[in-house]
Amino acid sequence: MGILALQRRGQQRFELVILGMLAVIAVGFVAGLVVSPVDWGGVAAGLVPRFEGATTVLLAASMLGATVMPHAIYLHSSLARDRHGPSADPARLRLLLRATRWDVVLALVVAGGVNIAMLLLAAASLPGVQNTDSIQGATAAITEHLGAGIGIAFGIALLASGLASTSVGAYAGSEIMGGLLRVRVPLLLRRLITLIPALVVLALGIDPTWALVLSQVVLSFGIPFAIIPLIVLTGRRSVMGEHANRLPLRIAAIVVAALITALNLALLALTFSGAV
Repeated sequence: MGILALQRRGQQRFELVILGMLAVIAVGFVAGLVVSPVDWGGVAAGLVPRFEGATTVLLAASMLGATVMPHAIYLHSSLARDRHGPSADPARLRLLLRATRWDVVLALVVAGGVNIAMLLLAAASLPGVQNTDSIQGATAAITEHLGAGIGIAFGIALLASGLASTSVGAYAGSEIMGGLLRVRVPLLLRRLITLIPALVVLALGIDPTWALVLSQVVLSFGIPFAIIPLIVLTGRRSVMGEHANRLPLRIAAIVVAALITALNLALLALTFSGAV
């Protein structure tokens, strides 16, 4: 019981830290919209799904991977299980499932809102500005056009975003290895292994912004491998009992999985054809 209590306290601290970082990220990325007018008519027109060239397919996959990280699906399941523990009371279980549903929906709304805010900020404040296709260039352009305060907020948000992403990735890796693969690797060795890709990128002199985009595209490719088993398992009464997903929800989930898979396959086809 003592070990379980310590684990839950550690998870609570982790969640509080991530929530704090999310607040910083949201404020930092949305702050620019306060001082920059937005063309809401253009925003409404932009809600219509469409692509303008092969590069936009790459960016769409990148944004999808950054918003719906496949490893976060496993991590959230683990946190929900360990936070609440097993429950034999049907009423309490229904309450926990409802709370978890709201938790997931709100998290995706915030993540999607932050991504949309960054796009709106760029569209409203930086049209035609050169050298905004890199992190350094975007930060410099925001500082020049919106002021040093907004630039500092944007930079802090970028730092918090990196720390939050690293924390989620490290925690998810630990949960997946311990819970699914049942492989135990010493903590220091795990951290050294995860540093290798970043060090290789730096050593080869690869553009960090381009490497970031590609890493998010890889995450997009991983989403079907997380959500398809999830759709299958949550639709089985032998697994979920009375809480199994009903047919309309299963159909909607299958459509979403098919669209994501189609986007990834389209990007692969464009890549092999040399269009990207």
